[in-house]
Amino acid sequence: MNTAQQTLQTPAVVERAVQIRGNDAGNDDGQGFDMLGILTLPAPGMAGRGVGVVVVVGGAQYRVGSHRQFVQLARRLAAAGYPVLRFDLPGMGDSPGAPVPFDRTAPHIAAAVDALLQSAAVGRTVLWGLCDGASASLLYMQATQDARVCGLALLNPWVRSEASLARTHVRHYYRQRLLDRDFWRKLAAGGIGWAALRGIWHNLRAMRQPAAQTSSFQERMAQGWQGLEGKIMLILSEHDLTAREFLEYAATHPDWRHALLHPGVRRHDIAGGDHTCSRPANQLQVQELTLAWLAGMEQAQPAPCPQPPDAGAGAGS
Repeated sequence: MNTAQQTLQTPAVVERAVQIRGNDAGNDDGQGFDMLGILTLPAPGMAGRGVGVVVVVGGAQYRVGSHRQFVQLARRLAAAGYPVLRFDLPGMGDSPGAPVPFDRTAPHIAAAVDALLQSAAVGRTVLWGLCDGASASLLYMQATQDARVCGLALLNPWVRSEASLARTHVRHYYRQRLLDRDFWRKLAAGGIGWAALRGIWHNLRAMRQPAAQTSSFQERMAQGWQGLEGKIMLILSEHDLTAREFLEYAATHPDWRHALLHPGVRRHDIAGGDHTCSRPANQLQVQELTLAWLAGMEQAQPAPCPQPPDAGAGAGS
């Protein structure tokens, strides 16, 4: 890992670019990768905390996040004493290479954890992920059982399949439409085409699809969830289809049925929140929840930093 020369310092935090290098054993060409990260640290002289944060970006985003979500989160946490690393996966933002599917990012998350622990005076970290960044964090724990990671903060985790999406549409959209008198009035008057009813039928068929015989990424997420000895903070937005899909999936699949009863789970619902919590009040709420959750982490005695796991082994299984 190389540290770039450019450093930004504000009264509350210090930020600098870092080059994160790693190897992907599952890559066909066997070559390594380079990623750009931004390390946000407490200002000099400020008492640091014993836990760091690695932000795992989800979807087609880079380290800044929608409406600068990850920048604001990192600076708020660092101002409270928690070092934060956010980074661009290959093919995104300023990191070269081909894009990597979220279910194959274990080596990249491992390299980011290495970079944070080498750059900040902490021996443990949490992973903070949105959407398939949350899913990637669970898959990382399933693949590595990394003892350096003492918790996961998961915002609107991604579990989508055709069947789960169809089930969510039927229960949260089509059910309301079928109970709406205006829907039937417009249908009788020709204001709504038969395509609407065909859409209902298509979703009913899709939600009855048989489960795949191979281990799905959702099943491996559940294994990562169940195997985590640390704490989990689950944040779900009220007005987010992805959050509703997660709840539907957790309620209907055996691997997930008791997941929310995990002793270390703390669930928070964001009233009026959308997928990225774009409203300033919702962003602030997420930041406050994260700070309170991290403070609880410090109640546990910090453990010596274990050796990093072999993230390449099992990462693609």
